[in-house]
Amino acid sequence: MNIERHVKLFKNGRSQAVRIPREFELPGEDAIMRKEGSRIIIEPAPPSSLLARLKRLSPIEDDFGLIDDLPAEPFAF
Repeated sequence: MNIERHVKLFKNGRSQAVRIPREFELPGEDAIMRKEGSRIIIEPAPPSSLLARLKRLSPIEDDFGLIDDLPAEPFAF
């Protein structure tokens, strides 16, 4: 089932923009845009890897103090 909607184009600084109606809303904060002939296609960006997300985190500055080095407890399956 194809859904079609007429939308208005507008300028945002030196870029052309379009508001995406709710029924076409994409998940996340990033998208991939490509041009195929005269068509412009916008798709959700694939989720970034866990490693990529961890690299964007700020280091933890808290001092957790010393951690006791206790012997391992027996574990039964």
